[in-house]
Amino acid sequence: MRKRFAVLTSAGVGALMVILAAPAVAAPTADTIVTFSVEAGSLDIVAPAGPIDLGSAPPGGTLTGQIGPVSVSDTRGGADSVWTATVFATDFTAAALTIPFASVEYWSGPTTATTGGGTFIPGQPTVGDAVPMTGTTLTAIPAMAHTGGTGGSTATWNPTLIVNIPITAQIGDYTGTVTHQVA
Repeated sequence: MRKRFAVLTSAGVGALMVILAAPAVAAPTADTIVTFSVEAGSLDIVAPAGPIDLGSAPPGGTLTGQIGPVSVSDTRGGADSVWTATVFATDFTAAALTIPFASVEYWSGPTTATTGGGTFIPGQPTVGDAVPMTGTTLTAIPAMAHTGGTGGSTATWNPTLIVNIPITAQIGDYTGTVTHQVA
């Protein structure tokens, strides 16, 4: 039995040497070309629908409150992702009573979230920069802007309204509309 074992071992080593010495064979391959397109998206703005209740104050008083997050999404995919968001307001009315839109100041504050490259520019970075609202799209005030960057971008901010109630205001529940737009 020992001779057989020795013969098998000797033959096994020779076979192993032959296997190791054989040239390597490449694995078969098959290429698939894959294509896709990136299409232009859109430029959108979203703001809280409300109603947003800023509270109450007497004639001559001031109300201050945030209206909730406003977001711009630019998925147009351009070589330069430039946009400007603006804001304007209507007069605030209660039945036949009116507090003019110019009695309301807007403060964008800084961005709370951004994506994409480029520079995000708040319209009014600090409360000291708050500006009186306007009442038309032609004289809308800047809220947020984006310059530079490529592809898409997003920005979110939580603007504050400061309502300077005129001393001549009468009691009532006043309602108006604040409109954000982007181009």
